[in-house]
Amino acid sequence: MEKKIIIIGSGFGGLAAGVRLAAQGHEVDLFEQRDKPGGRAYVYESNGYTFDTGPTVITAPFMLYDLFELAGRKLEDYFKLVPLNPFYRIFRADGKYLDYNDDESFILSEIEKFNPADKEGYQRFMSRTKAIFEKGFVELADKPFLHLSDMLKVAPDLIRLRSHESVYRYVSGFVQDEFLRRCFSFHPLLIGGNPFDASSIYAMIHYLEREWGVHFALGGTGSIVKGLVRLFEELGGRLHLNAPVAEILVEEGKRRVKGIRLADGTIHQADAVVSNADVAFTYRSLIPARYRRVFTDWRIERMRYSMSLVVIYFGTKRRYTDTPLAHHNIILSERYQGLLNDIFNRKVLADDFSLYLHMPTKTDPSLAPEGGETFYVLSPVPHLGSGIDWAQAAKPYRDRIMQFLEERYLPDLQANIVVEHMVDPRYYEGALSSYLGAAFSVQPILTQSAWFRPHNRSEEFDNLYFAGAGTHPGAGLPGVLSSAKIVADLIGE
Repeated sequence: MEKKIIIIGSGFGGLAAGVRLAAQGHEVDLFEQRDKPGGRAYVYESNGYTFDTGPTVITAPFMLYDLFELAGRKLEDYFKLVPLNPFYRIFRADGKYLDYNDDESFILSEIEKFNPADKEGYQRFMSRTKAIFEKGFVELADKPFLHLSDMLKVAPDLIRLRSHESVYRYVSGFVQDEFLRRCFSFHPLLIGGNPFDASSIYAMIHYLEREWGVHFALGGTGSIVKGLVRLFEELGGRLHLNAPVAEILVEEGKRRVKGIRLADGTIHQADAVVSNADVAFTYRSLIPARYRRVFTDWRIERMRYSMSLVVIYFGTKRRYTDTPLAHHNIILSERYQGLLNDIFNRKVLADDFSLYLHMPTKTDPSLAPEGGETFYVLSPVPHLGSGIDWAQAAKPYRDRIMQFLEERYLPDLQANIVVEHMVDPRYYEGALSSYLGAAFSVQPILTQSAWFRPHNRSEEFDNLYFAGAGTHPGAGLPGVLSSAKIVADLIGE
């Protein structure tokens, strides 16, 4: 039966849910508070330079292909994905680096540069992690965990797979070299987690990359957003920009919502509402406290949230073809565990940093004017619960990062910058309505995963659903696209 459905937020979760629901024949309206769609995948353009705000690491591309196939379309008619090699270049503090891709013999040759004895351990790591991948991703990622019984069914497997261990501890059981341990355990940072307390279930991200590769969309991630919007509208969906939602309307005395009220006072009725907005924001700011019995403000405040980010987008008037940089670069601090403890637990702004440096013009020169280069550099930092005054801290922190890059990787960088834009935790709280400015919503620890994570169908209302980073299965493109599939399946039942 056709339903009228409202979606709040046009990130990948909202767009993917919109495509799936429109393809099912529902009447779908998608409301976005900003001037462009994309959510965290917003695009900045300045003087011929194009900057993706993220996500830039495209894995499990079959999930994007699925969206177009179920609508009877071909992805290639909307945008083009190209495989990257290497997936990442991971730099040690002394500048020595490791590349990896989907070729095991190549990876083993890279491991040999650091510790030949770890080659056999890495092979055992991949063999054991395959079972985690098949259970955690293939079997469970697109299944809802709405009832405790859903969790109890898989508990024996989770115990057998050592899910109580952290990713770092799990990797350390196979690999002895400290730098290699970091190379194969950093992945939780891509979804807002600390490798020292994220469940070893998340070690499957490395296996997932090996299985399907790491890709890039020509034109940038924004080209995927444009393609999904076009598909959504071709299927009859309606996208409303500059349309912030002020309230989700609740039917008095019932476990149901009945629509939304926009900031301008306009009311839109619906049979179901899907929130692709931050879960904590949705409950705290869009639903009055008197209607909430499970997600009270107290419970929301007691949950643990991901770190935030400082991201500097910059375009240069020269090419950097003579540097050791790849498309995706991970630059690890010498003080790895201590730095992560400062970010996640002590919540202080450290003097050092680990960085992700994105150089998309390495693959697609069209993202900058001829002779120029496009970059962004990302540094994990504590969320706003830290009390850091970013009005004072932002500029000195920016200067330290740019000076570091200039001294180590990009000669004469600051003299060659043509355009620059910077965001810090205030951006995630303000423009993206993310509670505490957490860049990835709820932190992926074992006690906040699967059934313990905010559910895809609200525990409060029978027709309120969640897609995105803060719900099951979590952040990252595969997780967010899986959440959209779960929501569409639940509504379609």
